[in-house]
Amino acid sequence: MGLSPTVRRSRKFSSGDRSARPGGCQGVPGQVSTEPPTIICLTYHQPSPPPRTEPDCQEVKKVFQRRQIGPSRWLPGSPRPGSDLQVCTSKDLTCCTRKMEERYQAAARLDIQNLLQTSSSTLKFLISRNAATFQESFQNIIWHAENNTKMLFRTTYRNMAFQAVAPIQELFTDVALFVFGSEMNVDEFVNRFFDSLFPLVYNHLINPALTDISPDFAECVRMARKDLNPFGNLPKLITSQMSKSLMASHMFLQALNLGIEVINTTDHLQYTKECSKALLKMLFCSHCYGMTNGKPCMGYCLNVMRGCLAAMAEIDPHWREYIRSLEDLSNGIQGSYDIEHVLLNLHSLVNDAIMNAQINGPKLSAMVNRACGHPVRKPTQPLEHQTDPYNVKPGLKITHKEDEETLSNRRKEFINSLRLYRTLYGGLADQLCVNDLAAADGLTCWNGEDLVNSYTHQVVGNGIKAQSSNPEVKVKGTNPVINQIVDKLKHINQLLQGKVIPKYEQWHSAEEGSGQVDHDDIQISGDCDDEDGCIGSGNGEVKKSFKTSESSAGVHDENNWQNAIIDDVDATSQTEDDAYSNKPGAGAQHSSGNVMVTLINLVALILFW
Repeated sequence: MGLSPTVRRSRKFSSGDRSARPGGCQGVPGQVSTEPPTIICLTYHQPSPPPRTEPDCQEVKKVFQRRQIGPSRWLPGSPRPGSDLQVCTSKDLTCCTRKMEERYQAAARLDIQNLLQTSSSTLKFLISRNAATFQESFQNIIWHAENNTKMLFRTTYRNMAFQAVAPIQELFTDVALFVFGSEMNVDEFVNRFFDSLFPLVYNHLINPALTDISPDFAECVRMARKDLNPFGNLPKLITSQMSKSLMASHMFLQALNLGIEVINTTDHLQYTKECSKALLKMLFCSHCYGMTNGKPCMGYCLNVMRGCLAAMAEIDPHWREYIRSLEDLSNGIQGSYDIEHVLLNLHSLVNDAIMNAQINGPKLSAMVNRACGHPVRKPTQPLEHQTDPYNVKPGLKITHKEDEETLSNRRKEFINSLRLYRTLYGGLADQLCVNDLAAADGLTCWNGEDLVNSYTHQVVGNGIKAQSSNPEVKVKGTNPVINQIVDKLKHINQLLQGKVIPKYEQWHSAEEGSGQVDHDDIQISGDCDDEDGCIGSGNGEVKKSFKTSESSAGVHDENNWQNAIIDDVDATSQTEDDAYSNKPGAGAQHSSGNVMVTLINLVALILFW
């Protein structure tokens, strides 16, 4: 702030008076003169704003009309006493009326709301666009997985392809409903699919005939599926992988939707009466005195905005944790947690399950006879034309994942962009004052009462606790709407961190590094890599996943499955470790104890029936 010199003449002193002059003025040095010297004093002071003059209401009228705050008839023709005003009170004459003050208050709230929406618009667009993009990507993956499964039956099991369409469509409809937010149980709809599949496999592969089994007999076979366990442990494996991958995708989309909800809530936050009055005083009371260009002082603006947005600042720690948790989840979506990896390989596991039942055919046929009696067939009927459900989608073929990092890279790009907004709610008030509202340093500014050189009151910090000494806004407590948003953020953060996922295992396995093998993650088909199928055995060896079939091949190598069928028909006596240790490529050998358990169970079944 510059200093301005003022020259004033002092009274005349006698020539003999060489002492300090009043006010610290010294005589002009030089020879002694008989003439009384003229003493020149230089004093310095900061310039003060000019005294308030009668306001120019015409300038106020122009701004009032240009901003479309209200009708011009509300403005007085000339300055008037403001005794009826409630906020912009003054002993001086004013250009405001009570109606103008009310409209100014509404305009002040609208201005701040627009600034809040502008400050968060880029973030809102970022999350909304990616939520739509990921939802579309998941929908495409589900569609391709359904297509792959249908093509498996079309090319390999053509005789039951038509009847398999309904169970396949139902399965992937349930998958989509789960991913996009419906309350579904993965275990239930996977088992429902295999329950529906078993009568078809029995009718066309295990005990084929010229006519289909009757509906009642098919229902009995369907109900017996879980006890007979014709598909081995493949349903459990599929359930495990789908539970992990679908839950991860479901949580990812749910988190993005909550992020949009948080922004929408804060963009349309309702202000308290105290805040509304403070905003009016800061933004428009200066207009009442003809000072339409006066911006609020920085400290004054910070006090008002930190008071009005105190509740919003309470979101800050939970928002930061939300972004960190979303990043951790995104980094963890790989292997059996990756919906793209799991669903696009699902048809191979379904094929393995059918092969398992086909190889166990004779034993399964005998057990079905005991459970449901001998097959009851439909009477011979003339062949009817059936519409091929695949004709409506010409050019169907098995879809393979061309770029394994497509979704992964997209998630990384999104998280990197989202990380830039982690401090949004902690510094929002400061951002609005610095970028939009407050006067620049060194300029005359509005302090709520007059144009001054600087704001002299204490400037408080962010958050509700810091507002107890705020000289501009009284903050009484928390905001219920903000409290709800904070609770939702806390809940989603717990879900993203794997703390409250009901019925599903946590993201990070407690067995990691313990030497135990999670057989839910063993891949039954496909190439072996570090992310899927190559797992430590606990003794320094590596078990490689094996490919049992190709979806386009209908020839099954029974020699490779000789060691796999002994215990698969018994669901209660076999653990996943036993079942998969007997697969080809694992060097499996069957002990006499396992054979005895199987024989005992078979005898028990015979006696039961």
